[in-house]
Amino acid sequence: MPGSYLSLALILGSARYGRRCLAIADWAQAQLESATDVVVDRIDPQKLPLSLTDQPLPRQAWQNLERRIDHADAFVVITPEYNHGYPAALKQIIDAVRHPWRAKPVGLISYGGLSGGIRATEQLRQAFAELHAVTLADTVSIVHADRRVDAAHGFRPEPGHVRALATLDLRLRWWAGALADARRRRPYDDMPAGRRTA
Repeated sequence: MPGSYLSLALILGSARYGRRCLAIADWAQAQLESATDVVVDRIDPQKLPLSLTDQPLPRQAWQNLERRIDHADAFVVITPEYNHGYPAALKQIIDAVRHPWRAKPVGLISYGGLSGGIRATEQLRQAFAELHAVTLADTVSIVHADRRVDAAHGFRPEPGHVRALATLDLRLRWWAGALADARRRRPYDDMPAGRRTA
Protein backbone atom coordinates (compact mmCIF):
# COMPACT_ATOMS: atom_id res chain seq x y z
CA MET A 1 0.00 0.00 0.00
CA PRO A 2 1.68 3.23 -1.12
CA GLY A 3 2.05 5.84 1.58
CA SER A 4 0.14 8.47 -0.39
CA TYR A 5 -3.02 6.63 -1.47
CA LEU A 6 -5.14 3.49 -1.17
CA SER A 7 -5.69 1.53 -4.38
CA LEU A 8 -9.17 0.03 -4.10
CA ALA A 9 -10.78 -2.37 -6.57
CA LEU A 10 -14.57 -2.08 -6.59
CA ILE A 11 -15.92 -5.32 -8.04
CA LEU A 12 -19.47 -5.51 -9.39
CA GLY A 13 -21.00 -8.92 -8.85
CA SER A 14 -23.79 -8.88 -11.43
CA ALA A 15 -23.55 -8.86 -15.22
CA ARG A 16 -27.31 -8.79 -15.83
CA TYR A 17 -28.88 -5.95 -17.78
CA GLY A 18 -31.09 -3.80 -15.62
CA ARG A 19 -28.99 -4.80 -12.60
CA ARG A 20 -29.36 -2.86 -9.36
CA CYS A 21 -25.68 -3.45 -8.74
CA LEU A 22 -24.76 -0.50 -10.95
CA ALA A 23 -26.69 2.08 -8.92
CA ILE A 24 -25.35 0.69 -5.64
CA ALA A 25 -21.81 0.75 -7.06
CA ASP A 26 -22.23 4.40 -8.09
CA TRP A 27 -23.26 5.29 -4.53
CA ALA A 28 -20.49 3.26 -2.91
CA GLN A 29 -17.82 4.64 -5.22
CA ALA A 30 -18.89 8.23 -4.57
CA GLN A 31 -18.71 7.65 -0.81
CA LEU A 32 -15.36 5.86 -0.96
CA GLU A 33 -13.84 8.48 -3.25
CA SER A 34 -14.91 11.32 -0.96
CA ALA A 35 -11.52 10.80 0.69
CA THR A 36 -8.75 12.27 -1.44
CA ASP A 37 -6.31 9.44 -0.73
CA VAL A 38 -8.37 6.72 -2.45
CA VAL A 39 -8.11 5.63 -6.08
CA VAL A 40 -10.96 3.33 -7.15
CA ASP A 41 -10.68 0.87 -10.03
CA ARG A 42 -14.13 -0.43 -10.98
CA ILE A 43 -14.11 -4.01 -12.26
CA ASP A 44 -17.33 -4.68 -14.16
CA PRO A 45 -18.14 -8.19 -15.44
CA GLN A 46 -20.15 -6.70 -18.31
CA LYS A 47 -16.87 -5.32 -19.65
CA LEU A 48 -14.94 -8.57 -19.36
CA PRO A 49 -15.02 -11.39 -21.95
CA LEU A 50 -16.41 -13.96 -19.51
CA SER A 51 -17.66 -17.30 -20.80
CA LEU A 52 -20.08 -19.86 -19.42
CA THR A 53 -17.99 -22.65 -20.94
CA ASP A 54 -14.75 -23.94 -19.48
CA GLN A 55 -12.73 -21.81 -21.89
CA PRO A 56 -10.34 -19.47 -20.06
CA LEU A 57 -10.31 -15.72 -20.53
CA PRO A 58 -8.33 -14.58 -23.58
CA ARG A 59 -4.71 -14.21 -22.53
CA GLN A 60 -4.60 -10.42 -22.78
CA ALA A 61 -7.86 -10.02 -20.86
CA TRP A 62 -6.68 -12.44 -18.18
CA GLN A 63 -3.35 -10.62 -17.80
CA ASN A 64 -5.14 -7.28 -17.54
CA LEU A 65 -7.52 -8.57 -14.85
CA GLU A 66 -4.64 -10.16 -12.96
CA ARG A 67 -2.70 -6.89 -13.10
CA ARG A 68 -5.66 -4.90 -11.76
CA ILE A 69 -6.26 -7.30 -8.87
CA ASP A 70 -2.56 -7.48 -8.10
CA HIS A 71 -2.30 -3.67 -8.04
CA ALA A 72 -5.17 -3.29 -5.57
CA ASP A 73 -4.44 -2.87 -1.87
CA ALA A 74 -8.01 -3.82 -0.94
CA PHE A 75 -11.33 -4.85 -2.47
CA VAL A 76 -14.99 -3.99 -2.09
CA VAL A 77 -17.30 -6.56 -3.67
CA ILE A 78 -20.93 -5.72 -4.39
CA THR A 79 -23.06 -8.83 -4.75
CA PRO A 80 -26.73 -9.61 -5.21
CA GLU A 81 -28.18 -12.81 -3.86
CA TYR A 82 -29.67 -15.06 -6.53
CA ASN A 83 -31.34 -18.24 -5.24
CA HIS A 84 -29.40 -18.17 -1.95
CA GLY A 85 -26.04 -17.62 -3.66
CA TYR A 86 -23.82 -15.14 -5.47
CA PRO A 87 -23.77 -14.81 -9.29
CA ALA A 88 -21.76 -16.88 -11.74
CA ALA A 89 -20.12 -13.75 -13.19
CA LEU A 90 -18.64 -12.91 -9.80
CA LYS A 91 -17.44 -16.48 -9.35
CA GLN A 92 -15.62 -16.25 -12.68
CA ILE A 93 -13.83 -13.06 -11.65
CA ILE A 94 -12.80 -14.57 -8.32
CA ASP A 95 -11.55 -17.79 -9.93
CA ALA A 96 -9.74 -16.09 -12.82
CA VAL A 97 -6.64 -15.42 -10.70
CA ARG A 98 -5.31 -16.82 -7.46
CA HIS A 99 -2.17 -15.32 -5.96
CA PRO A 100 -3.06 -11.60 -6.30
CA TRP A 101 -5.88 -12.01 -3.75
CA ARG A 102 -3.58 -13.26 -1.03
CA ALA A 103 -3.23 -11.40 2.27
CA LYS A 104 -5.47 -8.52 1.18
CA PRO A 105 -8.73 -7.33 2.77
CA VAL A 106 -12.16 -7.70 1.19
CA GLY A 107 -15.21 -5.66 2.16
CA LEU A 108 -18.63 -7.00 1.18
CA ILE A 109 -21.76 -5.11 0.17
CA SER A 110 -24.77 -7.35 -0.45
CA TYR A 111 -28.32 -6.75 -1.54
CA GLY A 112 -31.43 -8.82 -2.01
CA GLY A 113 -34.89 -9.33 -0.59
CA LEU A 114 -35.72 -9.89 3.04
CA SER A 115 -32.27 -11.32 3.84
CA GLY A 116 -30.32 -8.46 2.26
CA GLY A 117 -28.03 -10.91 0.50
CA ILE A 118 -26.39 -12.31 3.64
CA ARG A 119 -26.33 -15.88 2.29
CA ALA A 120 -24.30 -14.70 -0.70
CA THR A 121 -22.00 -12.90 1.74
CA GLU A 122 -21.40 -16.05 3.77
CA GLN A 123 -20.60 -18.05 0.64
CA LEU A 124 -18.12 -15.38 -0.45
CA ARG A 125 -16.37 -15.61 2.90
CA GLN A 126 -15.66 -19.28 2.18
CA ALA A 127 -14.40 -18.60 -1.35
CA PHE A 128 -12.08 -15.79 -0.28
CA ALA A 129 -10.78 -17.80 2.67
CA GLU A 130 -9.60 -20.45 0.20
CA LEU A 131 -7.74 -17.69 -1.68
CA HIS A 132 -6.12 -16.50 1.58
CA ALA A 133 -7.88 -13.14 1.43
CA VAL A 134 -9.28 -11.54 4.59
CA THR A 135 -12.99 -10.70 4.58
CA LEU A 136 -14.12 -8.02 7.00
CA ALA A 137 -16.65 -8.78 9.71
CA ASP A 138 -18.34 -5.43 9.00
CA THR A 139 -20.59 -5.48 5.92
CA VAL A 140 -23.26 -3.43 4.20
CA SER A 141 -26.52 -5.36 3.74
CA ILE A 142 -29.35 -3.84 1.71
CA VAL A 143 -32.75 -5.37 2.41
CA HIS A 144 -35.51 -5.11 -0.23
CA ALA A 145 -33.15 -3.51 -2.73
CA ASP A 146 -35.96 -3.36 -5.29
CA ARG A 147 -37.59 -0.65 -3.16
CA ARG A 148 -34.42 1.41 -2.89
CA VAL A 149 -33.22 1.46 -6.51
CA ASP A 150 -35.00 3.06 -9.45
CA ALA A 151 -34.00 4.42 -12.83
CA ALA A 152 -34.84 8.01 -11.96
CA HIS A 153 -33.02 8.35 -8.64
CA GLY A 154 -30.48 5.52 -8.56
CA PHE A 155 -29.88 4.02 -5.13
CA ARG A 156 -31.56 5.76 -2.20
CA PRO A 157 -29.68 4.64 0.91
CA GLU A 158 -31.03 4.65 4.42
CA PRO A 159 -28.93 6.31 7.15
CA GLY A 160 -27.93 2.84 8.33
CA HIS A 161 -26.41 2.05 4.94
CA VAL A 162 -24.32 5.22 5.04
CA ARG A 163 -23.08 4.43 8.54
CA ALA A 164 -22.33 0.82 7.62
CA LEU A 165 -20.29 1.85 4.58
CA ALA A 166 -18.37 4.42 6.64
CA THR A 167 -17.49 1.71 9.16
CA LEU A 168 -16.51 -0.73 6.41
CA ASP A 169 -14.28 1.96 4.88
CA LEU A 170 -12.46 2.57 8.18
CA ARG A 171 -11.94 -1.14 8.82
CA LEU A 172 -10.81 -1.72 5.24
CA ARG A 173 -8.18 1.01 5.54
CA TRP A 174 -6.86 -0.46 8.78
CA TRP A 175 -6.58 -3.94 7.34
CA ALA A 176 -5.10 -2.69 4.06
CA GLY A 177 -2.35 -0.87 5.94
CA ALA A 178 -1.66 -3.70 8.37
CA LEU A 179 -1.53 -6.38 5.68
CA ALA A 180 0.59 -4.23 3.34
CA ASP A 181 3.12 -3.74 6.15
CA ALA A 182 3.12 -7.49 6.80
CA ARG A 183 3.63 -8.31 3.10
CA ARG A 184 6.56 -5.90 2.95
CA ARG A 185 8.21 -7.50 5.97
CA ARG A 186 7.69 -11.00 4.64
CA PRO A 187 6.05 -11.85 1.31
CA TYR A 188 3.04 -14.05 1.92
CA ASP A 189 4.15 -16.66 -0.62
CA ASP A 190 7.32 -17.22 1.44
CA MET A 191 5.18 -18.80 4.16
CA PRO A 192 5.65 -22.59 4.29
CA ALA A 193 2.63 -24.70 3.46
CA GLY A 194 0.97 -26.36 6.41
CA ARG A 195 1.07 -30.10 6.88
CA ARG A 196 -1.88 -32.32 7.46
CA THR A 197 -1.66 -34.49 10.53
CA ALA A 198 -3.56 -37.66 11.25
